[in-house]
Amino acid sequence: MSYRGLFHTLGTLRFLGASLLLTGVLQTPVIGADKVRVGFSALSTTHGVLWVADVGGLLTKNGISAEIIYMPAANQALVAGEMDFGQMTGSYMSYARLQGADPVMVAGAQNILDDQLVARPNIKAMEDLKGKRIGVNRFGAASHVRLLTILPRYGLSDRDVTLLQMGDTPERVVALVSGAIDATLITPPDHLQALRAGMKLLLNLKELNIFYQGTGLVTTQRLLAKRRDLGLRFVKSYVEAIHLLKTNPEVSKKAFTKYQKTRDPKRLEESYQTLREIVKPKPYPSLEGFSAILKDASERVPAAKTANAKDFLDASLLEELDKSGFIDGLYR
Repeated sequence: MSYRGLFHTLGTLRFLGASLLLTGVLQTPVIGADKVRVGFSALSTTHGVLWVADVGGLLTKNGISAEIIYMPAANQALVAGEMDFGQMTGSYMSYARLQGADPVMVAGAQNILDDQLVARPNIKAMEDLKGKRIGVNRFGAASHVRLLTILPRYGLSDRDVTLLQMGDTPERVVALVSGAIDATLITPPDHLQALRAGMKLLLNLKELNIFYQGTGLVTTQRLLAKRRDLGLRFVKSYVEAIHLLKTNPEVSKKAFTKYQKTRDPKRLEESYQTLREIVKPKPYPSLEGFSAILKDASERVPAAKTANAKDFLDASLLEELDKSGFIDGLYR
């Protein structure tokens, strides 16, 4: 991809973000359906399960009229009661939980780190990052927290590098190519844009096989206590969306087209194959993944030292669907 092409991509996604923040993406209202607001925190491919649930009409089928909004601050909006559900990473929701709020993850789309650390061509090894500028989305976001997890494995800490808040993936790719930063973590397949522009793949986190709760469906204990049936129907829609993703590439790619605002066949195929490989038919949140998050957070957040990873997830809705045979029935 050319440098000009990267700026075109950035402009397109900036327009997408602005329009979604202002108006949301609304399902056609259904008489008698439960109206909910759902925020997703990034435009990365791992958020695609929610998008497929929308475009595939699964939320509507299950009696839910959803206003789906791109909102980088989805966690805060969920805790404040402005959102009913959110799609975000385990690390992002964990900080709110550690501060006394009640978010819980009810389904997990991604349980192992698969980010790609991409760098300028002159950086040959992890050790070369010392003294360099590394771009993150924002402090506390997945790209930041995961970087703090990886650096110590190579004898580095956040004190050895300069961390810069650069925004979502398109902004960071442009910053990397222009030389404004020296490296950044990018989720697949978006890292391929940087590689095609001549950047270097420094580290594939998937090869480390680190359990770490990534993107998942989050709500609050308050909602589950008052409207458990709604929660069950939303998780059912999520499970059905995974099945649709695995069996219907046409609808899945329409979802990526709608939310990522691209019609590039190559990019759509990359996004589809990436997500199809990541998600599991039974998307249980990872207890081991949350334990890893808390272990890392304990160095910065005292409450994480005594926190129980079990309190950060609620798999009871998924278990109910699983024990009923519903999920297995989708694949027969």
